[in-house]
Formats: sequence, structure tokens, C-alpha cells
Amino acid sequence: MRRFPEQVALCTALLALTVAGCSSNEQKSTPPPTTSTSELPPLPAEPAQPGAVGVSPGGVTTKVDVPADATESQYGQACHAAKVWMDGQQADPQTLVEPYLKMVQAPDFTGPGNFNTPWANLTPAQQAGAIMAVTAAANGECE
Repeated sequence: MRRFPEQVALCTALLALTVAGCSSNEQKSTPPPTTSTSELPPLPAEPAQPGAVGVSPGGVTTKVDVPADATESQYGQACHAAKVWMDGQQADPQTLVEPYLKMVQAPDFTGPGNFNTPWANLTPAQQAGAIMAVTAAANGECE
């Protein structure tokens, strides 16, 4: 019959071998490269679920029901651009959301309102961010 210290030593040795065997098969993940700016890398594109995209009778995308993806800089620039455009229209900003979205969704348009990327090339999350910025501009929530 084995004594208790021998059993502890045997269990400890088996545990050490098991841990060593398991850890040698692990794949180490490398951290993402750091950037010199304070902006975070973009989120992976996730397709919008059916029914998550709202389109007006005029064919303008007015809602993309996914979490928005825009850097603070992109959002601020998009909101500001929408506000400047709305101020130039001399109308109730709430009535200008769809006309502004129609402009930034035009195939040949690039500017701060669509993150300097044609609308069709934006991910659903980026489109949601652009729509959120326009809505904020109409609500007077940006400069």
C-alpha cells in the first residue's frame, strides 16, 4: 500500500505532465499592431438582418438597424458636414434628413457625410453611423 506523500508526488507529476502537454498545443495569439492615432480599428463587417434596413418611398436608406461603427473623428466630421449643409438650406432640419441622406447615398458622392467612401462600399454598421450623424445634426446635437 502506498503512503500519502507518494500519492501526492505521483498526482503532482501527472498534473505537471498534463499541463505541459496541454499548453504546448495552444496557439499563441499576437496582439494587434498599435496605431499612432487614438482611433480604434474598424469592426468586422456584419451583414444587416432582413428588415433591419429602412428605405423611404423615395428609395433613400433611412435606417440600418445594426450597431453603428464610426470613429469619433468620422462621426464628428459627418455630423458637422450635415449641420453645415442643413444650415445652408434655411429649412427645418428635421425635414432635411432624407434629402441629405439622398445626396450622400448618390453613387458618385464622397465626403465627410459618408466617411469619404461611396455609400455602396460602406458596411451596414458604417451606414448606421452615417445615418446617426445626420440625425444628430438635425437634432442640433453637433457643431
